[in-house]
Amino acid sequence: MIRSIETILVDVPTIRPHKLSVATMNTQTLVLVRVQCEDGIEGWGEATTIGGLNYGDESPESVKVNIDTHIAPLLIGQEARNVAATMARVRKVIQGNRFAKCALETALLDAQARRLGIPLSELLGGRLRDALPVAWTLASGDTARDIAEAESMLEQRRHRIFKLKIGLRPVADDVKHVLAIKKALGDAVSVRVDVNQAWSELDAVNGIAALQDGGVDLIEQPVRAENRAGLARLARQFAVPVMADEALHGPLSAFEFAKDADADVFAVKIAQSGGLIPAKQVADIAQLAGIGLYGGTMLEGAVGTAASAHVFATFGELAFGTELFGPLLLTEEILVEPLQYRDFMLQVPTKPGLGIDIDRDKLATLRRK
Repeated sequence: MIRSIETILVDVPTIRPHKLSVATMNTQTLVLVRVQCEDGIEGWGEATTIGGLNYGDESPESVKVNIDTHIAPLLIGQEARNVAATMARVRKVIQGNRFAKCALETALLDAQARRLGIPLSELLGGRLRDALPVAWTLASGDTARDIAEAESMLEQRRHRIFKLKIGLRPVADDVKHVLAIKKALGDAVSVRVDVNQAWSELDAVNGIAALQDGGVDLIEQPVRAENRAGLARLARQFAVPVMADEALHGPLSAFEFAKDADADVFAVKIAQSGGLIPAKQVADIAQLAGIGLYGGTMLEGAVGTAASAHVFATFGELAFGTELFGPLLLTEEILVEPLQYRDFMLQVPTKPGLGIDIDRDKLATLRRK
């Protein structure tokens, strides 16, 4: 039985300002969920967002209030082993709150996998890979600084895929910035852009044309999420792949995109999908429709990153890699043993459950009082 559910806010400074078109992050607030069961097993989940309410319709504070006030009372006393039935009840009774649902499902699956003595990925159909290519986001906005940062990552053999956050400046200035970085890094490195919905469709036409000619490999969510028709037109007009991100809110929206071939690539995010199982469904829909897959992030800390890694390790194809660098953006480590990044890859944990152990002393220091 589920004995208790605790929601913890953890404020961690970032290693540098992280500039998106919707916000500039200097601190990330991790929302950690701890589920304790009557048999002594516990599980952890994460529901971290980006920039409060600047990015989506859930904030760290709303996640905590809704879990503590509305969702946890539904679950206390329920059978912890029957994760599917428990989450079905939550999804029937609670509307929206995809991030909160993801954290709870993650914690329940973590606990069940620990109980069975297997990695969480084995509850999701089994992993097909033990390591995942990881992109690094260049988001200082300064061209020389971004080039130096990318060169440092290459020298450390940590990343060779780089995504640039653009959309704050005029299109011509953003294009000049991106192409200068692409030229400096060369053809052996993948350079992509994430516009975070900042462009009009006309701006996107002009910007993508120049970026495509300059050798950029991927264009992420150039127009507003609700402008699905505009995204589709851009995907059909250009050879460079166009990726849906903020427009994807789980299996139903994935089906709508796939039905009409409105994007070339899906950025799969466990929180945006509403959980690990829904994220798997998004990936299944994409693969059946011939749409490429990219393992996205909400800049989660170690818990959400480990959960995402277990999910993405089960995907049949992952042509565009992943973006699971969230813990590397933070100045503090909350695990006893950090996640392992080497040779441009994140190593998927192999121990039972999420395969991680929380540093309780560090958590006590960092948690919001």
